[in-house]
Amino acid sequence: MKRFRDASRGRGQRNAFTIVEILVVVIIIGVLATLIVPRFFGRVGTAKQSVAKQKIEVIGEAIHLFHTDYDRYPQSLDELVGRPGDIPEEKWVMPTVKAKDLIDPWGRVFIYRCPGQHDLYDLYSLGADGLDGGGGENSDVVSW
Repeated sequence: MKRFRDASRGRGQRNAFTIVEILVVVIIIGVLATLIVPRFFGRVGTAKQSVAKQKIEVIGEAIHLFHTDYDRYPQSLDELVGRPGDIPEEKWVMPTVKAKDLIDPWGRVFIYRCPGQHDLYDLYSLGADGLDGGGGENSDVVSW
């Protein structure tokens, strides 16, 4: 009968990493993270601004469709997702936006004013800080 040699008992063979190898890998990952993470997080604010602009465009289209269908502008954004009391059910057209589309990327409802101060209606988000004005990702995203 042949005997098989147990490889795990042989000298000079190892089955684990040394502490030095683990430290080298951790240091490499740390260096890469310090180079990549700030660039990624710097773009999150810019991405949210872009998403807010796109959502304003979509909501603006829904407002114009509402105006075309009912010959008036909505009194609030809620009228874009649910039938207003003054519109008969047989005349009601299914909405083109959902309630979640009315939320800006920072978790707040877009602000809608009709009549607007800048146009027939104003539609905007106050940005990351939730305050008027600001710069960068804190700047307002507006329809006008």
